[in-house]
Amino acid sequence: MKLGVMSPVLGGISLKEMISYLSSLGVQSLELGCGGYPGKAHCDAADFLSHPEKIEELKKLLADNNMDLPALACHGNPIHPQKEIARRFEEDFDNAVLLAERLGVETVVGFSGCPGDCPASERPNWVTCTWPNDYKEILDWQWNEVLIPYWKEKAAFCRAHGVKKIAFEMHPGFMVYNPSTLLKLRAAVGDTVGANLDPSHLFWQGIDLPAAIRALKGAIYHFHAKDTRVDPISSSVKGVLDTDAYGDTLARSWEFRTVGYGHDEKTWNDIISTLKAVGYDGVISIEHEDPLMSPKEGLEKAVAFLKRVIIFENPAEIWWQ
Repeated sequence: MKLGVMSPVLGGISLKEMISYLSSLGVQSLELGCGGYPGKAHCDAADFLSHPEKIEELKKLLADNNMDLPALACHGNPIHPQKEIARRFEEDFDNAVLLAERLGVETVVGFSGCPGDCPASERPNWVTCTWPNDYKEILDWQWNEVLIPYWKEKAAFCRAHGVKKIAFEMHPGFMVYNPSTLLKLRAAVGDTVGANLDPSHLFWQGIDLPAAIRALKGAIYHFHAKDTRVDPISSSVKGVLDTDAYGDTLARSWEFRTVGYGHDEKTWNDIISTLKAVGYDGVISIEHEDPLMSPKEGLEKAVAFLKRVIIFENPAEIWWQ
């Protein structure tokens, strides 16, 4: 396994400064945001494609700092019911795939997206229950008329351009939000589709991470190191479906935290060990969204924590049996 960082947390400094700084911390891999929700602070994929010298500069910066580039991040909602919004997200994703091809990167990380409840909708409709029966009808239309056809087409586009893995972050608010929805889409589209496993979004749903990792064996294409703390006082009153603003820490049922501040080292040891056991040996990419810490402090605490937790080397021969 390798220690990595998702770049948007350092959007306030240049690409060169970011790579040099991360290298000084002992970070080995970069997950580069290049469009969609992660933004374009360090890399606008369309701009890089139009200026090949920027691609070469990026390659040199990485090589000079002994870092690799296992994935590009371009999270968005390309099936948004408003066509212009969907078009912008789709354009960013397509450009990310074309840039990945130029860089020799085989994984693009993103969201599955969420459509409305019918062709005339203006806002996404994330369905979380099966009754009244209207909701089943919505889900059937969303999956069979929008989601599956769209990602079948995009998976073919990815394969044509050397991108072997679309790593969907399982995120509430989108169609793929837990292991079962990820595996459902994978079964329909094929093994180009896999998971970007981000524990933070699974923790607050009450999902056991080692169990989820076992269920996703063979389908985990990327991993985000981000934690969540569920507040026992707020959640005991209003549950975990919380629409209060991020940053209102005392009122929210849960809050994103730097790794180690939501769950203890034993929990993270179990997560990393189960990843290793199911055959995942890729990057552990820090995503920092902790409202109580600055980007620098939160990132450096996460790096120090994960250096203790990550299993960097392959296991030795089992000499004792």
